[in-house]
Amino acid sequence: MATETEVGELLHQRGWRTAFTVAEMVDAWAALTSDIERGYGDYIHEYTNDLYCRNWLHEAWLLLDDHIVQLWTPQIKALDDRYKAATIDDDGMALDQFHRLPGPDLWWWRRHPRILTGDLGRSLRSAGAIGTAPGTA
Repeated sequence: MATETEVGELLHQRGWRTAFTVAEMVDAWAALTSDIERGYGDYIHEYTNDLYCRNWLHEAWLLLDDHIVQLWTPQIKALDDRYKAATIDDDGMALDQFHRLPGPDLWWWRRHPRILTGDLGRSLRSAGAIGTAPGTA
């Protein structure tokens, strides 16, 4: 198991654009979750790019020292619960039409926002997603 700095560097060497920290990626996951709760209206490719912050956390969790995992897990679990409440599980059928889905253990890729608005909403509806309009959730 490794320190946060070592994991950030290792994941950067594996292809992540920089040596992120856990705090940066938890903040990114929190921001994305908040955007989804309000109605994420950006483009589909921005949305799929934004989901990768949760992938980073997943990869880091397999490498980090136990005490770091124990410190951050409650906050990530709370964000995961908020994300699940703000999204609909469609087994990835809508997102798969725009982005190749990763393995089944990356469950956040198999959900789409409940509130479908803006460009993302139009794209997901064209792929068969069903959701609500802003203000009706």
